Amino acid sequence: MDYTLAEYKSEEYEKLGFKLVQERLIQIGYPQEISNIEYKPSFPVRGLWWDNLHGNMLKVDGFGNILFCCHGLKFLKAEEISVKYPNKFLQLDDSRIYVYNTLFNLPEIYLLACLVDFFQNHKDYKEVRDGFKFNELHMSYKSLFQDVRGSVDYIHMEGDLKNQTCQNLSMYIKKDERLPKVLYNLQKSGAKTFLLTNSDWNYSNKVMEYLLDFPDAPYAGKSWQSYFNFTFVDARKPLFFGEGTVLRQVNKNTGQLSIGTHTGNLEDSAVYSGGSSEVLSRLIGAKGRDVLYVGDHIFGDVIKSKKLRGWRTFLIVPELNDELNVWTSKQQLFSSLQRYDQELSELYRNMDSGDTNRPNVEAIKNNIQETIHSMEMSYGTTGSLFRSGSRQTFFAAQVVRYADIYAASVLNLLYYPMFYMFRSPAMLLPHESTVSHEHHLEQQDSRRGLFMDKNVEGGRVANGQEPSHTHDMDDDEIDEMEELETSSDQSN
Repeated sequence: MDYTLAEYKSEEYEKLGFKLVQERLIQIGYPQEISNIEYKPSFPVRGLWWDNLHGNMLKVDGFGNILFCCHGLKFLKAEEISVKYPNKFLQLDDSRIYVYNTLFNLPEIYLLACLVDFFQNHKDYKEVRDGFKFNELHMSYKSLFQDVRGSVDYIHMEGDLKNQTCQNLSMYIKKDERLPKVLYNLQKSGAKTFLLTNSDWNYSNKVMEYLLDFPDAPYAGKSWQSYFNFTFVDARKPLFFGEGTVLRQVNKNTGQLSIGTHTGNLEDSAVYSGGSSEVLSRLIGAKGRDVLYVGDHIFGDVIKSKKLRGWRTFLIVPELNDELNVWTSKQQLFSSLQRYDQELSELYRNMDSGDTNRPNVEAIKNNIQETIHSMEMSYGTTGSLFRSGSRQTFFAAQVVRYADIYAASVLNLLYYPMFYMFRSPAMLLPHESTVSHEHHLEQQDSRRGLFMDKNVEGGRVANGQEPSHTHDMDDDEIDEMEELETSSDQSN
């Protein structure tokens, strides 16, 4: 629900979360002076890694190569990074690294960086190898992280964040009359829809009622649950996609949960708490690929539902609008980077393993570095969510691998027929992009025997001697066959 159907107004909501976490930290003993820190929305980007060992914020590519390293509010130089991280590489280790995957993490990222900076510059604290010391007090980077992380969880689960949000929904959440139309069109197409959220029933009810309450909406005057066949709250994702929790029915008037596990059929307009994807699939009769799951959390929504359940995934990336604005408005920078790469390759043209005179590439390397820096600063202090120059970020690599489709908003579905087949463009591998497609094409095809009689070729496919199509094309054919078989069985 959050950031998928309910898109929060980023700066206003982030400032609210930042202030509440500050207050919570002061309550548990942090200096009152940290209340003077003001949130800077241009600093954080999600997808960053926090390193508990060295107290650094890292941006890495899909292989773990470090793109930048920030200690407090200071960005380290290449030689400083190499001291902490040999080869400027770090392997993802859950006991050491925390990955900031959600938009809810943005205030947390900046606050943690500011706290490291605060204690670095505080006259009473001395920075040591793994944290800070004040007299006999030792505060490790890990404990600092845990305090901030715990405070964030507190304001979301027990604190005042949701109450203040509900008191002024129009201030913190965007409302769009297209949303009920999208949900209605999904149902009208024959699909079953379900709401699955980690939020509790009371908060979910208020937010969804606000989002779908329009006088000319398809289900105007009816409950917002009319747009969903099933409603699940308190899901505790990503646990929901694994062992899950007890499935209980919720009393919609009081919010109280029923005693024991719900074992009957799912009732229309009922609300269920907890459960698991296995239970959900069994109750609604859906197989893995039959489910298109829409979520904003790359790990808790997309990766887990894809790896554990085989669901098809639709990742919502609200930052995509800003990313595309920079991509188009700063196209000259991207063109310059490509030109410098070409110039670099030209310096080595006509050289082989016998050459000993190394060309001077320093000027071009400096131009590349300056261009990449200008590109990054166009997005914000910590750069793009998806790339650093020509290198994809860790977040981008996960999107490419696990998200079947992704968009800035679920509202984009309004502009496609519900039977639309989404297909990604063909991506050239490095060896394919360096040669002309027509180069020696006829000679190579003849050698491999690809000029064949169509009748013979079709026969080899039918006999199972050659593969036919890729699995994504087969799916629709299988669906059609299943429908025909079902119709035949019914007619008999």
